[in-house]
Order: sequence, then C-alpha cells, then structure tokens
Amino acid sequence: MRYFLKLSYNGTPFHGWQTQPNASSVQQTLEEALSIILRAPVSITGAGRTDTGVNARVMYAHFDLPEESDRRRIEDSSRFLLSLNRLCGPSIALHELIPVADDAHARFDASKRTYKYFVSFEKTPFLAGCSWHSPSILDVDKMNDCASLLLETDDFTSFAKLHSDAKTNICKVTRADWEPWCPMFAEKNPAGIVFTISADRFLRNMVRAVVGTLVDVGRGKISKEEFRRIIEKRDRCSAGTSMPPQALFLWDVEYPYI
Repeated sequence: MRYFLKLSYNGTPFHGWQTQPNASSVQQTLEEALSIILRAPVSITGAGRTDTGVNARVMYAHFDLPEESDRRRIEDSSRFLLSLNRLCGPSIALHELIPVADDAHARFDASKRTYKYFVSFEKTPFLAGCSWHSPSILDVDKMNDCASLLLETDDFTSFAKLHSDAKTNICKVTRADWEPWCPMFAEKNPAGIVFTISADRFLRNMVRAVVGTLVDVGRGKISKEEFRRIIEKRDRCSAGTSMPPQALFLWDVEYPYI
C-alpha cells in the first residue's frame, strides 16, 4: 500500500532534504519516525531535494507500508499524523496522509513546482529567518522585464550548480515575476518584494542563482541584453551569485490526481 504525505518544514536545522552521512536531514527525520510507528524500516521519496537551509511550505513524499509491518493499511490517518508530528519535532509539520496507486511517484508525477524568494527592504529581526534584507531599493520593473525572458528559454545551464548529477538542464518555466510583499511585523507597506517562479522541474541551486542575477539587474549592474546573453552563454560563471537559502521556499507542488 502506497501513501503520499503532505508536509512543510523550516529548513534551518537541516542539511537539506536528502539523507546524508553525519548530518541531519528532513528525509532522515521522517524515515526514522515512520520506522518507529510502523515497526519496520521505511524509505521515502520526496517531490524534490531542497538544499541546506531552504524551506518548504508544501512538500509531498511517498512511502510504502513495509511488508514486515503488521498493518495492511493505515485505518486512522488523524491518529497516524498525530504520532508522526510528535516524533518529527517542531521544524516539520505533517498535514495530510493520502492513499494513492501503487505506481504513484512523488517526484516523477509532479506536473508543476513553485518556489518563492522573499526580499525585505526593512531590517527587522522578525524577518531575518525567512527573507533576505536588501540594503538598497531595487528596480522591480527592470527585474520583471528580465524575468520574462526566462519564459522564452528552456536551457538553464547558466543557473545550474556545476558538476551536479542532473542528466539535463532543460526546464519549462511557466511563471517568473516579482510583486510587493507585505509580511507581519513590517513597519513599511510594502516591506519588500517576492519572486515567484513555476516550472515542471528545477535544477539544483537554480532559483537562488536566478534571483541573484535578477538582483544584479535591480541594482543596475546588468542590462536586459546582458541578462539575455547570460542565458545564451549556458555558463554558470557568467550569472550572478547564489542567494542565501533562508529566504527560499518550495511553495507548492501539483499533481494531476491530487
């Protein structure tokens, strides 16, 4: 029996989603908690692999009931989620348990993923853990003008982490834009801007590299034609710096059957 878990997490305490030696990860924490509840080893597969410090408002992961388990199915999902939430600690929240077909796949079946990157113009300690503070005002119109070029390309090599294990750097971006952001605790209105980008898939470090390059546009360091040439070069060294992770959120993941 296969299930999807809908969850969210604060990425600050974790070294990313994926299990790795000698470091705490979201995947490892979930697998350990599930194994305790089901009394047998459990492995899970996530919709993606967020990097160290990156957050998720929505993440999906699938797991199978282990053959060694004494359960044929999970009858009381509310009780199951309550136990799982207690074991996973305060930085992970489990929201929903969804029975799915045995061949359903949290990663390969996802039709669209959306990320958001939050930028604040006002320095405040209450936003430091979920946004990046820009010391200067950015030209949002120019940033949006350049962001529209992302919808016209499919090769994102210039924004891909070097020497990754990705078999292709082809992605189909369907949304990329900046808009005002009005968070809690803000004295100014709006207190900043948020970048939203949606695509069928993302490369490792892609969103933070895109944002870093667009911030250079907003600072007046890169023109639209230079931004276009950066895309066409397909060279990571030509693009901007990778932005800090705490301001990045995996915002949503969509499936044709959920």
